[in-house]
Order: sequence, then structure tokens, then C-alpha cells
Amino acid sequence: MLALGVVILLSYLVGSIPSSIWVGKVVKGVDIRDHGSGNAGATNTFRLLGWQPGTAVLLIDFFKGFASSYWISQLAYYIASGPVALFSFWDVDPFLRIVCGVIAVVGHMFPLYANFDGGKGMATAAGMLCGIEPVSVAITAGVFLIVMVTSRYVSLASLVAAFIYPLMLVALRYVFGWPIDGSILIFGAIVGIGIIIKHRGNIKRLLNGTENKVGSFKPAVGWLNKDKKSN
Repeated sequence: MLALGVVILLSYLVGSIPSSIWVGKVVKGVDIRDHGSGNAGATNTFRLLGWQPGTAVLLIDFFKGFASSYWISQLAYYIASGPVALFSFWDVDPFLRIVCGVIAVVGHMFPLYANFDGGKGMATAAGMLCGIEPVSVAITAGVFLIVMVTSRYVSLASLVAAFIYPLMLVALRYVFGWPIDGSILIFGAIVGIGIIIKHRGNIKRLLNGTENKVGSFKPAVGWLNKDKKSN
């Protein structure tokens, strides 16, 4: 239990790194949550600051999830010999990877370093899931890109990807016979549902036709002065 507690804490602290907020302050001296969509994530960073800061935030957020599920989870083996999962029907290694990855996503959504006001967790969830089972993530990423390019809505692409991912896991296990632990199916579904719930504001805007599209990878023009005047 001590080993499990340590890796959970480390995963949360890593997931809590508010990359978009820190990058926004370094690049423009602003809190990214006060501008644009108000979301502390890569999409808002891309839209307001351009492709370079946006890419940096995307990679950091992805790495937070990947590092937690792929590396931090394995620290439990060094802290205690043969850590035991809480439920006997879960294999230990998938259990550790999933728990640490999910906690990193929770840390991104509710970051300790940013008053628990974080992003939607899409990039961090992608990194987490890639650390657990990369093939299904690669397929889902392809679906994400197709939807984003054709619709120009990042939020719609994220919602479709969150819905498709658990289905990919089910197909890999039951159609193609991949040895995917049942716990991965369960948590894949939980993460997908969590991301969809986190996007409920985007869903309303999509239905109302007011959601922002991806126009370009250049920084938005005049957004800082406009927001300052509105305040």
C-alpha cells in the first residue's frame, strides 16, 4: 500500500504541472485561462499564442500522462517487492499503469499548482493510454486527425476520439485476440466518459453552432488588447 500511495502521489504531482498556464506567463505574461475559451489546454494555447507554444504545451501534457503510466508506475517495484493490486482479478502491472495514468489525468484537470483549475485532459489521457497500449491510441489518433481536418473542430475531434478509444480496445481484444487486460477496458471507458463530460460546454456550443473552429496555426491577432478592454 505504501508503494501504491507513493506512485499515486507522484503521478498526481506530475499531472498537475500546468504547462499552458506557465507557457502563457512566459510567452505573454498572462494567465491563459483569462483569455480565449478560458481552457488551460493546448487548443487554447494554439489559438492564442501560435503553433510553437501550442506544440510545447501539447508535448508536455502528453508526456505527463505517458511518464506516469509507463515509468512512475514501475517505481512501485523498487519501493516494495511485488506490490499487490487491490483486486485479485487485476494483473498487477496493468493495474499500476492504469491507476498512475488516471491520477495524472485527474492532476491535469484539477492541478495542485493552479488552484485546481485545469484543462480537459485530452493530451494527458492520450499520453497515459499510449503508455498502456499504443496501438489503440495510434488508431484513435488517426480518427482524431481525420475529424479535426474535415470539421476544423478540435473539440469535436476530441469527443469522437474519446468515444472511439474504448471501442478500439474491445475490438483489439475480442476481434483480433490481443492480450489486453480487462482492467484496461474498464479504465479506457472511464477516461473516455470523463473527457466527454469535461467537454460538456463544447458540446453545447457545437449544438448551438457557436464553437470556435481551427483557422490557422498563427497566434490570434489583437486578443490580448481586446480582452483587456472588455475587462
